[in-house]
Amino acid sequence: MNIIDLRKKSIMELRRELAEKRDEARELRFKLAQGEIKNVRALRAVKKEIAQILTILNAS
Repeated sequence: MNIIDLRKKSIMELRRELAEKRDEARELRFKLAQGEIKNVRALRAVKKEIAQILTILNAS
């Protein structure tokens, strides 16, 4: 999801999306630690989306 789509969402939708992305990041960290997945870029992308959501929430 890009930043333009995120800016169109309401604050409640952004908070819901933030909670989902944080859960996803936690699951990816566990899987990486256990060696189940090797793709570190997936975690990087989720962390970037979390940062974008937080930036939008803090700006409003």
